[in-house]
Amino acid sequence: MTAVRCVADISALLGEGPLWDVARETLWWVDIKRARLHRHSPATGETRFLQLDRRITAVGLAAGGRFVACGDEGFVRLDPETGAIEPIATPEGEAPGNRFNDGKVDPLGRFWAGTMDDAEQEASGAIHCLEADGRARRVAEGFRVPNGPAFDSAGRMYLADSALGRIYAYPAGGDAPRTLFASFREEQGFPDGMTCDAEDHLWVAFWDGWCVRRLSPDGRIVAEVQMPVERPTSLAFGGEGLGTLFVTSASVGLNETALAAQPLAGGLFAFEPGMVGRPASVYGRTRG
Repeated sequence: MTAVRCVADISALLGEGPLWDVARETLWWVDIKRARLHRHSPATGETRFLQLDRRITAVGLAAGGRFVACGDEGFVRLDPETGAIEPIATPEGEAPGNRFNDGKVDPLGRFWAGTMDDAEQEASGAIHCLEADGRARRVAEGFRVPNGPAFDSAGRMYLADSALGRIYAYPAGGDAPRTLFASFREEQGFPDGMTCDAEDHLWVAFWDGWCVRRLSPDGRIVAEVQMPVERPTSLAFGGEGLGTLFVTSASVGLNETALAAQPLAGGLFAFEPGMVGRPASVYGRTRG
């Protein structure tokens, strides 16, 4: 395992949703609070962003070089080069004050995303599934701060309710009843974004935990990597051979003293963990 390094010192307020784009050899992520779409090229070291006219909270690969995404306008198509947005579907049953949060494409080509109370007070969040034909379904509800999802090789879905310190597992397909996969004490940090490696272990970023952890398929902590920031938010495998783990982070809510102690808060980090990930699934396309 290599040392953690900062590859983009951008001071994001709420960096989230890292996505490796194999075709462009680019790592994409968003700053939800600033409505920015960031991109980083490991080959050149270049990092830049596109200012959007509304918040996008998560993106996934789609046909034609575009993204499927979720944000203030519901489920949308996003052109990552121009910022053009086209609506797909509006989630049903959402309370006033809710917004989308994390999301990801599953191996069946569907885009899963969670909603939450933007004030983080009510358990009014839900999980929605955008089918490949553009229909949106409300699958589960009662979430405070849903994060993830992540999918293993069998299609099992992992999903956190960060505010409760819990990670749930859903059988392949995502519609069957969930089981509790792992739970954490407040002093361990709050489970945030996540991804699976090629060995079906789950990597999780821990908000207020100063670390990312690797969990075995039965929910045990088998590795912990310390981060130079308090609020790592999510992670994705990318780079050559999908051997680099990229980690987003946040600076939102940190006071001057905390920011002075962690000047790289909000940056994008990377390290080589010694194993590889899997390519991101593409919306509307079943992974073979």
